[in-house]
Amino acid sequence: MCNSSFITEFLLLAFADRRELQLLHFWLFLGIYLAALLGNGLIITAIACDHHLHTPMYFFILNLSLLDLGSISTTLPKAMANSLWDNRDISYQGCAAQIFMFAFLISAEFSLLTIMAYDRYVAICKPLHYGALLGCRACVHMAAAAWGSGFLTAVLHTTSTFSLPCCQGNVLEQFFCEIPQILKLSCSHSYLREVGLIMVSACLLFGCFVFIVVSYVQIFRVVLRIPSEQGRHKAFSTCLPHLAVVSLFISSIIFAYLKPPSISSPSLDLVVSFLYSVVPPALNPLIYSMRNQEIKDSLRKLLQHSTFHTVQHLLGRILESQDPWSPLASLRTTTSNPSNT
Repeated sequence: MCNSSFITEFLLLAFADRRELQLLHFWLFLGIYLAALLGNGLIITAIACDHHLHTPMYFFILNLSLLDLGSISTTLPKAMANSLWDNRDISYQGCAAQIFMFAFLISAEFSLLTIMAYDRYVAICKPLHYGALLGCRACVHMAAAAWGSGFLTAVLHTTSTFSLPCCQGNVLEQFFCEIPQILKLSCSHSYLREVGLIMVSACLLFGCFVFIVVSYVQIFRVVLRIPSEQGRHKAFSTCLPHLAVVSLFISSIIFAYLKPPSISSPSLDLVVSFLYSVVPPALNPLIYSMRNQEIKDSLRKLLQHSTFHTVQHLLGRILESQDPWSPLASLRTTTSNPSNT
């Protein structure tokens, strides 16, 4: 059986064999990871601290940033460590945890993107009912449903995958653990159970995709009927960031899992998996901050407020040290004249 009594670790696919390229990949991954942490962290802080952004749309964006932070933190740190230390192994428990967290966060993110499409649909197509349909309680329930559906999906897939017998070794053709790579190691027809679960999940995801498409068809029909150009621009500006995030997320996953086998190769699969697992969490904050004036204004105020308090604190310390009656001044005098002690 594919469990800890027979397989204690898996070997991941390295991005490069040469030491110089491995170090180059480490610094590249580190830069992307820090950018993702900074971007998502700033959006979370801005939305949490600015009461003007305490609306359903920004509440869902905050949840999206939390999911992006979790998903990129699930895959990239291990890849960074492997590139830095010239290592390929990941423990059995670490691989199971990585599969669980990645399935959990990706499923929850797609559910949340579907909810965000519904939010935009109600805001533009049914503005008079927006407060009733998307109140505080309803938003919390929908976000909890997205997180809960992701957790349930991850539990089902992880338990089903790691209950399969493995007799094809422990080498994974991927830089992180994912379900299709584990299934390739199975030597039992029991893997059809996990394939069935994947098909059910794919049907649910396709249903969410259809819902998003239908929602935006209705949104564009309403927006094009707005008489003023300024009104149309404002409506489009609230939809384009979400539409760009959805397009990036779906297109990368579709290309990763539905590309023709004739063009498939380990190196191409490695690049494609990097695109759908690492690039969207790093780009989503940039997409929202560039296209959303309210977030840009909130971030500007947040940075100005932080800079002002930092400068004020430094000036206070300097003035305090120059005051002959301050504790710092007395300490400085005592230190400079040890004979007085």
